[in-house]
Amino acid sequence: MDRDSVGTPKTVGIIWGLLVLNTLGSAGAETIIPIPRSLIQLVTMGALAVAFSLALALNPRLRIRASSYLSLLTLLLVTSVLSSAHLESGFGALFRCARLALFVGTLWLLSRWWDGGPTFVRHHIRMYFAVLGSVAAGLVVSPGTALPELYGGRLVGALWPLTPPQIGQYAAVIIGLTVLLLLGRRTDKAGAAVVIVPSLVLLALTHTRTATVGLLIGLALAIGSLLLTSAAARRFFSWAVLCAVAAAVAFSSALQAWFLRGQSQENFSNLTGRAKVWDALLAAPRSTVEQLFGVGLGDKSYGGLPIDNSWLAVYQEQGLAGVALVAAVIIVLGGVALLRPPSLSRACAIFLISYCAIASYTEAGLGDASPYLLHLAVAASLLAAPAAAGPLSTPEGLRRRMPRRAQRAEVI
Repeated sequence: MDRDSVGTPKTVGIIWGLLVLNTLGSAGAETIIPIPRSLIQLVTMGALAVAFSLALALNPRLRIRASSYLSLLTLLLVTSVLSSAHLESGFGALFRCARLALFVGTLWLLSRWWDGGPTFVRHHIRMYFAVLGSVAAGLVVSPGTALPELYGGRLVGALWPLTPPQIGQYAAVIIGLTVLLLLGRRTDKAGAAVVIVPSLVLLALTHTRTATVGLLIGLALAIGSLLLTSAAARRFFSWAVLCAVAAAVAFSSALQAWFLRGQSQENFSNLTGRAKVWDALLAAPRSTVEQLFGVGLGDKSYGGLPIDNSWLAVYQEQGLAGVALVAAVIIVLGGVALLRPPSLSRACAIFLISYCAIASYTEAGLGDASPYLLHLAVAASLLAAPAAAGPLSTPEGLRRRMPRRAQRAEVI
């Protein structure tokens, strides 16, 4: 990968890594060495506190950049506090609000370095590739733990408790971003292969349909935005279509078996039981206040079962007000991306926005601190206008040591 943009401190990458660590979560499969959930929560929350402290130390004058994305997230935070103040979800709701406040505050502090360049894309790829590296290490050390029967033989985190959808999401996102960097000539083929090939293997082992569909559609939209200006994008798109058609014809039965994961048609049609939870959630009686503002931040579950839908999870916890704000986030970012001229930054932003929109149907996370909000934060950084360059100046000490003739030449 290319080196970071000039002017962006290396500490920014450390802060981004801590935000990634915070959003890994504490629930998942059994690990090789059992880790108490309380310890995992201590590590993840500690990472967020350290990230905020480092960001504040790096930006003590609170220099921020105007961002519609962060403004909408701030309004979502206010809505979350209002919905959680009734304590219907217990004191844990206020704790989650505090976590969301630190998360959004850290993003505001980092917005100073949002300049429309790919710096945060590289941070994103590096951090999630490191997470996938831990997954691969767990697979090598203990294949039985990494491919448990409890999850139908799907890949999980054996060193850190990660579920198959999480691993699939991380793999799909860094694959898509790396492909786009390669097409934009921001990385070489060898470096891209190091990221893409193992990530594809891990994605296949997770059998995650949402991540796969999001990757394919997101890449199609992103590359489509480059077709008129990039010959490399046109060549890649043509070869990708030919390979997809050939694979569909030659391996149709194998692809169908992978996609169904051994499920019956009935189980597949109700989205592995998700539809039953959704119907029960929508049929539950609610007061007017609960409809407007929800019941407060929770664990994204209903009746003890995961909701697995961002829109319904937001409706449950932050009400119709939260749904409107999350929809505004997607619409505003998507609209800004469409209005930008074709570029690599625009293509990466389109990929991330479309992936999050697709995944929101079967995954929760758009209403709380999560990897999806980090994906959209990277998209917002890519869509930010480049910072105006200040006038170049020569240090006074150096100017005094320069002969008068050289000073005159410098002025000229």
